[in-house]
Amino acid sequence: MRFDRRSGVLLHPTALPGPHGIGDMGAGARSFIDFLDRGDQSIWQVCPLGPTVGVHGHSPYQTFSGFAGNPLLIDLTDLVDRGYLSEDEVDPDGATGVEFSPHEVNYDAVESFTLDRLRTAFDRVGEVAGDDALAAFADYREREADWLADYALFRALKAEFDGRLWTEWPEPVRTRDPEALADYRDDLADEVDFRAFCQWTFDRQWRDLRTYAADRGIEILGDLPIYVALDSADVWAAPEAFDLTDDGRPAAVAGVPPNMGDSGQRWGNPVYDWDRLAETGYGWWLDRLDRLFDMVEYARLDHFKGFDEFWAIPADSDDPADGEWREGPGDAFFEAVREEFGRLPFVAENLGFLDAESASLREAFDLPGMRVPQYADWCQQGHLYQPMHYPEDCVAYSSTHDTDTAVGYYESLDDRQRDCLHYNLGTDGVEIEWDLIEAVWNSEATLAVTTMQDLLGLDSHARFNTPGTTDGNWRWRATEAGLDDAVADRLARITDATVR
Repeated sequence: MRFDRRSGVLLHPTALPGPHGIGDMGAGARSFIDFLDRGDQSIWQVCPLGPTVGVHGHSPYQTFSGFAGNPLLIDLTDLVDRGYLSEDEVDPDGATGVEFSPHEVNYDAVESFTLDRLRTAFDRVGEVAGDDALAAFADYREREADWLADYALFRALKAEFDGRLWTEWPEPVRTRDPEALADYRDDLADEVDFRAFCQWTFDRQWRDLRTYAADRGIEILGDLPIYVALDSADVWAAPEAFDLTDDGRPAAVAGVPPNMGDSGQRWGNPVYDWDRLAETGYGWWLDRLDRLFDMVEYARLDHFKGFDEFWAIPADSDDPADGEWREGPGDAFFEAVREEFGRLPFVAENLGFLDAESASLREAFDLPGMRVPQYADWCQQGHLYQPMHYPEDCVAYSSTHDTDTAVGYYESLDDRQRDCLHYNLGTDGVEIEWDLIEAVWNSEATLAVTTMQDLLGLDSHARFNTPGTTDGNWRWRATEAGLDDAVADRLARITDATVR
């Protein structure tokens, strides 16, 4: 996959402006797209769009489904326009105890407020929606049945069993006995229908927003976590794709080994049974990608190393050091994807994994890797993370959702590194965020990306996520005032000057 020389901004939809405590697919999203247009940008990068979970801190990388959308992103104002809700019902000031900040997401408050309104809207659909809308809903359920039926039932069962992990459900449902599933599908029909309604609404709004972006020459770069959460419709509905025991529980879980003095990481996601997936022509993965490409133009492959080889930790061990390297699907997987879709529209997340084997796999399929100047040793001549040394076949970032902001990073540097950075970039550091953006834009990288936080020159308080932690992440939000014409104009000038 070769991008033309271009640039864009990373901003997850939860961080968009909006009136209901979280970014949504309404007016704030369109304002951001207009900002990108004024800034002469052609890429909007987002994190995964799936339904998030409170126990995982609402991380978009640990969701209930790799196919479904996050109902918390639904624009409630659109449902008012359609007659499903009243203006008073979506007015936060009229909801007792609701406190929404334009600067950060209070997920507990948002989840309660949004789902309550979505249920009210769902209850009225039969009375308010016209025949065309109801027919569209039925068509959507039939068209997406391969994943939607299982997802909607999974969410209904989660509610029925008080939110328990699906591996703790009664045996007939846990092991997907057909008669048990049919009985529950009938008994929980209203909740199943509600979950399908949320997905139909999400899809319709996302398609409209994507069209709005496309009309302005902006494409969406999505994100594909290599692993899915154990407590997900994916593992429950397709256990054959994963390395599970006879009773349906993980035999091994994903992570990374100890390295350079750290103790490694145990992520807890079930690993894949790649041998069995190969026997099916990687059918489950092709279905997952088909759904992804229905929502975005391109995708970042998170933890690309796992497609070459992956670290598998025994499920009964809490120590990452107990794991072992296992062979990933390698060339055969990407050949199957290319044969199915005719292209490989991926960016390979290869940060921290620059070994020869995974580099060879990436290069064999012409996938750009990632470079971030925050990993640079500024005092080492020719260091690979210094922007002036980036190759063409990479995507360069001023910062990412997992790093500190550019300003926060700069403030954390010791005096020696800071002096070397000044020398290499020819700067005094007064506007370090723009210095790093310009360095990334000036590089040979085929695609250059910055974040909204860096465009606004924000420090560490605006950091979006700190890996390995669960508290305080994914909360930061941009405001309408932040989508400033002067910022867009400055970004446009840099983009024009660097021929992006």
